[in-house]
Amino acid sequence: MLQIAFIRENQEKVITALAKRNIDATSVVEEVVQLDERRRATQVELDGILSESNKLSKDIGELMKAGEKAKAAILKEKTVLNKEKSRKLAETADVLAAALLEKLYTLPNLPADIVPNGKTPEENLNVFEEGEIPVLHEGAQPHWELVKKYDIIDFELGVKIAGAGFPVYKGKGAKLQRALINYFLDKNTAAGYNEVQVPHMVNEASAYGTGQLPDKEGQMYHDKTDDLYLIPTAEVPVTNLFRDVILNENELPVLTTAYTPCFRREAGSYGAHVRGLNRLHQFDKVEIVRVEHPDRSYEALDGMVEHVKNILRELKLPYRILRLCGGDMGFTAALTYDFEVFSTAQDRWLEISSVSNFETFQANRLKLRFKDKDGKNQLAHTLNGSSLALPRVLAGILENYQTPEGIVIPEVLRPYCGFDSIN
Repeated sequence: MLQIAFIRENQEKVITALAKRNIDATSVVEEVVQLDERRRATQVELDGILSESNKLSKDIGELMKAGEKAKAAILKEKTVLNKEKSRKLAETADVLAAALLEKLYTLPNLPADIVPNGKTPEENLNVFEEGEIPVLHEGAQPHWELVKKYDIIDFELGVKIAGAGFPVYKGKGAKLQRALINYFLDKNTAAGYNEVQVPHMVNEASAYGTGQLPDKEGQMYHDKTDDLYLIPTAEVPVTNLFRDVILNENELPVLTTAYTPCFRREAGSYGAHVRGLNRLHQFDKVEIVRVEHPDRSYEALDGMVEHVKNILRELKLPYRILRLCGGDMGFTAALTYDFEVFSTAQDRWLEISSVSNFETFQANRLKLRFKDKDGKNQLAHTLNGSSLALPRVLAGILENYQTPEGIVIPEVLRPYCGFDSIN
């Protein structure tokens, strides 16, 4: 959530920045400023009446001590009137504050200066590419055919149990999945991230805290009875570990990693590009989350990008990095880098990770602060990244490592799997 003081003092800057997201925020910004002015004016009036009431209470006490009951009675009548005025003003202030918050929730984060202009994914900027695209043998197949051939993932069985988008991993497929999770966690913890296990459901406050609500309400699975949401990513519960927390400056940065299943309705997703593991309703992902000092968050973002690069180098998968344009960037991000692995069998790039800096956007919602060297509370910066999302990594391994004899397991994963190939 954008800070109201920043919007008030930088209205044109906010409107110009959000135009990079192809959003005309003029009317919303004007409404926000007007609501804030009314709320602040109401609060000033309320504070004045409360201050006057406090003074009247003291004056009444002194008059009663002096035996001037008639004068005290007159003041008491005034306090009754003030009490009613203050009640109405407090109600008005609450209504205005709620309306202001609702408007603020509709404004996405401001893109960083280096975010490219653009409306569609085709306008994202390719900033790095590495790894050789393998030349596959004649008759090479996409992963949804390979998993049938080697009986390692059963999509039809998942349909019977739950529905489309809920695959069942079997035998070496299940072991490879577990190997990837353990490998990713080991890489993250070796880099200084503290591993946690978190709930797979969150309350409404947590979903608002990281910006999934109200922006992605229709994409989240919601249990209305208990008012809980299945998590779309570990980012949500992990970042909410720090909701309403004030850290000391010397505690920064805070590095956390977690494995969780992720649940997404993926409403409106259809077509050949979502076949097999390309898009699921339930999938596994290992996440990294950082709480950073504002002065060091972009250096930290670069470090996260390098960390994911190193994992893909060890897996020996061809990949590229895209700096997302304003129109393709997520609601909460100030800057996002997407990693894509090349699937030779599908002849297309598959997104496998997003690494983002949210600056103070989430921290403002979360009330996540740190006490600086002067003893003042400042909003921290939050960052997160997939390290990594499993389905498309697995698809990339199955397709790029296939041979006529079977699927070779990347060397770095063999100690985790306990086998060298799937055949």
